[in-house]
Amino acid sequence: MIIAVDGQMAAGKGTIARELARRFRLPHLDTGSLYRAVGAMVLKAGGDPADPEAAIAAAKALDPAKISEKDIRTQAAAQAASKVAAIPEVRAALYDLQRDFAMLPGGALLDGRDIGTVICPEADVKIYVTAETGVRARRRWLEIGGHKAAMSYEDVLAQLRERDARDAGRASAPMRPADDAILLDTSHLSIDAAIAAAVRIVQNKTGAAPVD
Repeated sequence: MIIAVDGQMAAGKGTIARELARRFRLPHLDTGSLYRAVGAMVLKAGGDPADPEAAIAAAKALDPAKISEKDIRTQAAAQAASKVAAIPEVRAALYDLQRDFAMLPGGALLDGRDIGTVICPEADVKIYVTAETGVRARRRWLEIGGHKAAMSYEDVLAQLRERDARDAGRASAPMRPADDAILLDTSHLSIDAAIAAAVRIVQNKTGAAPVD
């Protein structure tokens, strides 16, 4: 069984994907971490994530086993990830890593921006997680500290809109729901309710029984 979970930044995609992987006993790959790692590598080397030459070299040199969560879970890495992800050669360099993971015996769950459309178009279940822009911006702002954060809510909102436009407008593998994806709008759902809705989607599509 292959499950593809795509969606927008701060819509709840990662949380939902991790819980689905646990409940359906599937290995999980956060494909966004690959792009974050590439972006972080370029930044660490003093380069520009939008520079194709630097980004492609970093993607080809990436060793997933050496990805540091501390390095990639920053606002700078997130912005860099969106820039390197817009470069077709970077996406091509990371394609095989993602496909190999998807083909693991027994199945897998992958989350990202183009899993259902490019990486695993044959996935048994495709979920596209979305939420209203203002809701997502507030979630992200609270995540980085709210009133104690270095960025204001307005700045977070502006960055989120910029990233949405870049992810959806890129020529290679633009962020969009697969034609057969099931939309899951988390705007007015609690975390538990969003996860429960995702679990029902998988159950209805596959008949698989989740663990508690």
